[in-house]
Amino acid sequence: MNQNEYDEFADAFLEIFESRQLSQRPELPLSTLSLDEAYAIQQLVIGRRLANGEEVVGYKVGCTSRAIRKQFGLNEPICGRLMQPHIFHGDTTLDWKNFHRPAVEPEFVLRMARDVSDLVGPEDSLLDFIDFVSPGIEVHHYDWWFGEPTVQELIGSNGIHACVVMGDEKVSPHQFDWDLEGVGIFTNGELSDSGIGAEIMGGPMCSLRWLANHLLQRGELLQAGQIVIPGSAVSLVPVAPGDVMTARFTHLGVATAKFREG
Repeated sequence: MNQNEYDEFADAFLEIFESRQLSQRPELPLSTLSLDEAYAIQQLVIGRRLANGEEVVGYKVGCTSRAIRKQFGLNEPICGRLMQPHIFHGDTTLDWKNFHRPAVEPEFVLRMARDVSDLVGPEDSLLDFIDFVSPGIEVHHYDWWFGEPTVQELIGSNGIHACVVMGDEKVSPHQFDWDLEGVGIFTNGELSDSGIGAEIMGGPMCSLRWLANHLLQRGELLQAGQIVIPGSAVSLVPVAPGDVMTARFTHLGVATAKFREG
């Protein structure tokens, strides 16, 4: 790819994120891009958003289930950036019209206490690198603008990520069993889906290890103060105008997002 082609894709993904529309597709088919090219486009989009006043505050991991990775022909997950001002705290009311076909997942929200500056082995614990864990909800713009779902669109779109709602609870990473922690996502008080932490790549810590090493291999660093969402134990749940979405964890507490009709 040449720079003009990179810029065409970056402009397209930025337009999708900011305006929820795509006025013109790039001429080059998105599916022909390599994963490295897709990550390069993601970085260009993030650069444009930084220039517009946003700030990188952490990372998300996607495609953490084996079934999803098989669907996209992946051997590993994907990652994207978490951006301010798209992080909300406590019970939050959002305008449904600000999202494109919104869908949500419950998330463990980790705040890092220390930099992860060395590669992490499969048996290495990262618990001491975590300051606290909160319950959370990730909101997605859930659509595929380039046709059939592809991993290139997942990466270029920053994991179809829209925002994160963090609950108020702050739990020590040593105070619960990550793999057995239960979580449910409720729509207007009715259970929509449930699971346990082990369904996230064998456990959220496996996802965090992958992310730390992935960043180091790309010349980046998971830093103290950043937040991480390591993936969801349940499927995406669509949101209708007026819905109240609640993530309930066994020990971490509750996060709530209400989507007013606007």
